[in-house]
Amino acid sequence: MYEKMKLSWFSNLKGDTLAGIVVALALIPEAIAFSIIAGVDPKVGLYASFAICVIIAFTGGRSGMISAATGAMALLMITLVKEHGLEYLLAATLLTGVLQIVAGYLRLAELMRFVSRSVVTGFVNALAILIFMAQLPELTGVTWHVYAMTLAGLGIIYLFPYVPVIGKTIPSPLVCIVVLTAVYLLTGMEIRSVGDMGELPDSLPVFLWPDVPLNLETLLIILPYSLMLTVVGLLESMMTATIIDDLTDTKSDKNRECKGQGIANIGAGLLGGMAGCAMIGQSVINIKSGGRRRLSTLIAGVALLLMVVFLADWVSQIPMAALVAVMIMVAIGTFSWSSIRDLKKHPMSTNMVMVATVVVTVGTHNLAIGVFVGVLFAAMNFANKVGNILYIGSEEASDGNHRIYKVVGQVFFASSERFGEAFDFKDTVEKVTIDLSRAHFWDITAVQTLDRVVIKFRREGTEVELIGLNEASATIVDRYAVHDDPAAVEKLMGGH
Repeated sequence: MYEKMKLSWFSNLKGDTLAGIVVALALIPEAIAFSIIAGVDPKVGLYASFAICVIIAFTGGRSGMISAATGAMALLMITLVKEHGLEYLLAATLLTGVLQIVAGYLRLAELMRFVSRSVVTGFVNALAILIFMAQLPELTGVTWHVYAMTLAGLGIIYLFPYVPVIGKTIPSPLVCIVVLTAVYLLTGMEIRSVGDMGELPDSLPVFLWPDVPLNLETLLIILPYSLMLTVVGLLESMMTATIIDDLTDTKSDKNRECKGQGIANIGAGLLGGMAGCAMIGQSVINIKSGGRRRLSTLIAGVALLLMVVFLADWVSQIPMAALVAVMIMVAIGTFSWSSIRDLKKHPMSTNMVMVATVVVTVGTHNLAIGVFVGVLFAAMNFANKVGNILYIGSEEASDGNHRIYKVVGQVFFASSERFGEAFDFKDTVEKVTIDLSRAHFWDITAVQTLDRVVIKFRREGTEVELIGLNEASATIVDRYAVHDDPAAVEKLMGGH
């Protein structure tokens, strides 16, 4: 037990500590910005980020992953806050946590196996684009000083690792933030800083039960928002966990992550914070800065709170250009550049799934819609491919009055039409044998098509024999086929 805890928490002390500090610095302007998007006070996002980070460090299913207030979740809160106020948002956050815990116990994370690699790649690329686009307001209509500082920050981030001895021991994003802050303070240049984003809180969060009526009306108000927050939060968290799994070559417990996200959101709601989820940008910063264990997530949350409450005067002086440089680094590092090179090698259908996920996610700024479209495209492509793998051949038996059809492949809704059109119902034979030993029937559509084939042959006076059905196919055919039921036959073929 002790060895397991040591491995999960204390096996990477230096890397986790420095990475956690970098992440905390990057979280501050993000949390403030997301609070503004949702229409609430900046402290709501900051308290949420603190609470979620700290709690998920203990309850989450993926070490080294960062969860906090996010833009995807903030966008879903706008209408609720505008129409009903902060208290109802806090209530919706608590309900979101409960629903996520339920999802964890129902093992809904297992649905991630239906998300193809091309959808994950599209999701990653879309997030990289959105992260970069989110920095554009800080680079639009500004003086040349901002561009110079941003370029200098990128230079530090990418070149500092090559400095002998210290280049590999101190995270370059942290060096970028410290150096550019020093330059900003020494020169007094007129550029935006963290303090310009919004007022930082000057007190620790306190326990806060939402001041809303506990009745059915309140439930009906917050339930639609909580359902959306649950879906988007878990989807982004599961996708981020998959990406961090790949980056670190380790596995995560996604059902535990669902429960952990729920507990973290309940904690956030009780401390006056908004709902949040895993953040791919900050998670990548953590990994790139050397964070690997749960300690990095815990330090990120604790450092965030200490900075905004006790070091607000210093933190407010950090130039936004430094944080923009860090986030641009994240966007560049997150984007799957190999997916561009692979466009010529991969099948067109795979490329379409990836591109559709990117376009819809970026166009709607809604990760759930983007992933849903990607999964839908992938499912349609798969069904089309499997449906085309169907062969039906025939041969005449030695007596000349008997034809044998051999079916090879999968028969389901996408291939049932081809199956039904492969038989010659005008063939003048006394008996037809349909050999299904190398076929599989998957759904009701396939069974109904088989019914029509058998019935049409019988109406032509031809005897039909089905042979070779495997156990699974025989089960569904025996249960749903009606070709041996005269009344059902008339009903089925009445319009044909």
